[in-house]
Amino acid sequence: MLDLEFIQLSDPGLVREENEDYLGHFPPSSPVEVRARGWLFALADGVGGHELGEVASRLAVESVLEGFRDAAPGAQLASLLPKLVQSANGQVYAAATATGKAVGGMATTLVLCALRFDQAVISHVGDSRCYLIRDGRATPLTRDHTLAADQVQLGLLSAQEAVETPTRHLLSRAVGGDLVITADTTQIQVNPEDVLMLCSDGLHGPLPAAEIAYVVSQRADLQAAAERLVAIANERDGSDNVSVQLIRIHSVERMGMYRGRPYKLR
Repeated sequence: MLDLEFIQLSDPGLVREENEDYLGHFPPSSPVEVRARGWLFALADGVGGHELGEVASRLAVESVLEGFRDAAPGAQLASLLPKLVQSANGQVYAAATATGKAVGGMATTLVLCALRFDQAVISHVGDSRCYLIRDGRATPLTRDHTLAADQVQLGLLSAQEAVETPTRHLLSRAVGGDLVITADTTQIQVNPEDVLMLCSDGLHGPLPAAEIAYVVSQRADLQAAAERLVAIANERDGSDNVSVQLIRIHSVERMGMYRGRPYKLR
């Protein structure tokens, strides 16, 4: 059966008084629910200034957790997660409209990671990331929705130029930024000892993937690893909120699919 441990940590950084990041998770309450529903982790980084970003990120995370909790047991995660993102988008968009804020003035990034059996499904909007840390390497499972990243994809900027451009933090896609939003979704098979990391740009901005992998791989204790990652981010920058969720896989349940239904592999 799928077995994991996790830790989450959020820090306002050294400059901002408020923390516009928000984290949450859904823990299955029994072995039956582990198989029927699985785990969900969510991290959001609000944008829009004081209070607006904080409201947007909290609303988005609480929306997806509620939707995941109410979804039919056995729902296909790869189709469920984008629907949850769209539902959260509608709630943030409606909240912004109700307060008279301009479209896009109250928005948030959002990255989700759901785990069931031996699969992880990641769905995201914005530049909060999910990494897979395996065998001492950290591989990003998400692509930033920023103007700079979009220009790299179009061949207009090199990867190095994108890191240095002043527009590297400008989002091209955000939850609440428009009435309809499209989430990017990917699915991978996970193995025992894999670590999945969700984080805001306050962490992945100052720390390259290689250093993230080193810090996590050198520490058996996830709390210590999270605290060290946040400390390094603050030492090097500290101008933004810093949030991280670390999820270590201890065991998985190998499953196959036949006509949309899972069956156990021996």
